[in-house]
Amino acid sequence: MAQLVAPLIPSAWTVKIGADSVDQVLNILASSMLAVTTFSLAIAISAFAAAASTATPRATALLQEDPTAQNVLATFLGAFLFSLVGIIALQAGYYSSEGRLVLFAATAGVIALVVLALLRWISHLMTFGRMGDTLDRVEAAAITSLENRLSNPFLGGRPLLAGVPNTCIPLLSSKAGYVLHVDVGKLDTVARSLKTKVWLNALPGSFVHQASPLIHVEREIEADEGLQRLRSAFTVGSERSFEQDPRFGMIVISEIASRALSPAVNDPGTAISVVGRLVRILSRWTSDPQATIDHEAVFVPPIRPADLIVDAFRPIVRDGAASVEVQLRIQKALYALAAIAPDVFAKPASDMAADARSRARDALTETEYLLLEKVPAEVSKQPETDAETKTA
Repeated sequence: MAQLVAPLIPSAWTVKIGADSVDQVLNILASSMLAVTTFSLAIAISAFAAAASTATPRATALLQEDPTAQNVLATFLGAFLFSLVGIIALQAGYYSSEGRLVLFAATAGVIALVVLALLRWISHLMTFGRMGDTLDRVEAAAITSLENRLSNPFLGGRPLLAGVPNTCIPLLSSKAGYVLHVDVGKLDTVARSLKTKVWLNALPGSFVHQASPLIHVEREIEADEGLQRLRSAFTVGSERSFEQDPRFGMIVISEIASRALSPAVNDPGTAISVVGRLVRILSRWTSDPQATIDHEAVFVPPIRPADLIVDAFRPIVRDGAASVEVQLRIQKALYALAAIAPDVFAKPASDMAADARSRARDALTETEYLLLEKVPAEVSKQPETDAETKTA
């Protein structure tokens, strides 16, 4: 680019810009950017390790997808490569005096970008990888996944509310792993071409193996090509993902609370924070979602509120049975969900609250357990407060 712009530069402007001055600036930039890039990468890796050890390893993927970290590292690496190429071109005598001026101006622009990236990176590092930051990311991912499913509860297929017909034939998975994504549109296209209907068995997040059915088909399909096309609509991997799997978000954020309640950590405050976040996530589901049917040949089962409640609260109920502060917050959270969406969460929330009280009965003192019995009346009279933290 410098050589293309060079003919437009007046020769009088190039007198004060020598090859040595540009070369020195580029050398400084190259050496500093190599160190900054290496150091920043080490910081990012340390943040990933900290999130895995203090929160949960399942949350590190969200940190690795952080756009600020990726953009900053790309800026630093790009500045290093720019300076390296510039030094090589200068030493090879590639630039004229006018070209050196253009290179000098471009170098100044790169330095400005680096300074802005450094300031942005410093600000970002104040929270990057901290417990609060990790919780925020997991909560946001869980909310996005749940809202996406609520807006398309049957993934565009027809609701499968009854059982699969007994005459249907199962199509088994060809490998073991977690279902990461289901292309319902492709299933519909292939099913129509084979003149059959499909009942989806393995929703995203399901663990499948060579003896478990992915789908059930209306009739036997003899052509191996048709079977392979149906299987190709499923993406199976070794780890679950947030994209089509709302339950995974519940599991990951609940894991953080379980680790906080372990004897080695003993941080009930984080568990209480997680319970509040679970209410914020699940409160998005206030009524039965309306289905939009785009794929008539595919029947898809719904996600069940009871499954979300179990995924979200059962680990915390189990590991926090001996903490009255955590148990009080769990009771209030479950009653809050039942009040927010009675048609959705009343039954599963009530069952989970009863399970929590049953576990707490053996772990708490009689005085502490009596506090749990008062929660329904307290919730019906006033909003949730932090009073439970003062009673311990």
